[in-house]
Amino acid sequence: MNGTGRTTDKNLMPSLSDARRLAREYDVVPLYAEFIGDLETPISAALKFADEENFFLLESAEAAERFGRYSFLGFDPKRTLSYRNGVYTVVDADGVREVAAKDPFRGLAEIVGRKSVAPLPNLPAFVGGAVGYFSYDAVRYVERLPDAPPDELEVPEAYFAVTDTLIVFDHLRHKVLVISLVDAANLRDVEGEGFAAAYRRAADDIRRVTERLAAPTLHRALPDGDGASLEVSSNFTRAGYEEAVEKAKEYIRAGDAFQIVPSQRFFAEIGDLDPFLLYRGLRTVNPSPYMTYLKLGDLALVGASPEPLVRVEGRRVMTRPAAGTRRRGASPEEDSLLAEELLADAKERAEHVMLVDLGRNDLGKVAEIGTVELKSFMEVERYSHVMHIVSTVEGNLRAEYTALDALASAFPAGTVSGAPKVRAMQIIDELEPTRRGPYAGAMGYYGMDGRLDTCITLRTALLKGNRAYFQAGAGVVADSVPSLEYEETRNKAGAMVRALEVARSRGMWL
Repeated sequence: MNGTGRTTDKNLMPSLSDARRLAREYDVVPLYAEFIGDLETPISAALKFADEENFFLLESAEAAERFGRYSFLGFDPKRTLSYRNGVYTVVDADGVREVAAKDPFRGLAEIVGRKSVAPLPNLPAFVGGAVGYFSYDAVRYVERLPDAPPDELEVPEAYFAVTDTLIVFDHLRHKVLVISLVDAANLRDVEGEGFAAAYRRAADDIRRVTERLAAPTLHRALPDGDGASLEVSSNFTRAGYEEAVEKAKEYIRAGDAFQIVPSQRFFAEIGDLDPFLLYRGLRTVNPSPYMTYLKLGDLALVGASPEPLVRVEGRRVMTRPAAGTRRRGASPEEDSLLAEELLADAKERAEHVMLVDLGRNDLGKVAEIGTVELKSFMEVERYSHVMHIVSTVEGNLRAEYTALDALASAFPAGTVSGAPKVRAMQIIDELEPTRRGPYAGAMGYYGMDGRLDTCITLRTALLKGNRAYFQAGAGVVADSVPSLEYEETRNKAGAMVRALEVARSRGMWL
């Protein structure tokens, strides 16, 4: 880290007196120290913390500036929350307890709560809260899906780390911020010693983290593989997947659905591969707007999702359906031609319009009447390897709903299930041999102040034991060709296969 990395009272903002003033108006006051960060990167910083039992790194490798200004790094959460079979298991300093919850969305909202957070200049919108995932199977607690296939992964249906201390990289200002929250919500007198003690604890947390940041970067063990091709298996044979596509088409012809998205799960033996090496490989092979590394106990999720699911800021809720894809061109001229071809493709346009309508319907469940609007329609967004047609749907969240209610209303995304959504999911349960687990669910954060930012869990590997699991689907419509849909799933999985090969190859790393 540039400089000594030492934190003194002069580094801390706001001062104790200013924090007291803010605490008269807000429940939580962020305390922070700011450093010049031109010699530290999110990766070099993460290498100092990645061995922690619970650790996360959220980055945006590319996209518009408003999505990519900040990277968030957290470890040593004050509690973890894992959900299975209608119960959250809460682990914190007081021990382990179980909290019954009818569904994981409202359960998380009730456990984390909502507090007002003092807005401070130079801080990001997210300064603390819950970071983690909802599996696709979380939908079984809010929709009628009675015939679930076997659960072979046996991982939590939701898993979150709740943190009040964050490391934030501000890439626009080239600064590193260490933030810790002073919680005054339960203090009767912010002028008393109780608030001063809470302020000192937050300051001590900042000093502790800063000292670790200032230490030399640890050189982790590198892989000893030779870069040989990875042996990848699937829960489908080719014939089996193509048969599933044919069955989906039969349901579509019968009028049960317009689109169904069957997927196949790939898996590979990876030995003792360091999950963070896979993350580093993935961000190189497939940089994406939602780069995610979640280490939660003995699980790791490594993701490069291209697609947001739901974002809530204040009372404004937004979803951004992305459907329709072309590769990037080798030249600006070819790139423009491919974008024109994409927008002129009647099949791609029809699928996109269907998903936009689905998004408007989803937000309509929780938005104030008359506020759901199409803010942008059928714009081409370009990423490192592909371009997509993207639209933006927004509305005002009704007063009785939380951001997690908004997420539940749109969960899972139509791009990974189909339309009508519930019937498509029922058919998916019939076609796929196993439950999906984290794939096609959501990853992201739920802030202490009620804000939310989530992506669809796509292009993501689950590392458990000595295996990596990753999954890909294809949108089946009436005129789909089974062999082409099968190849589409293989192509979508290709970036993860390449990232695994990079992560296992000694020759790829300095």
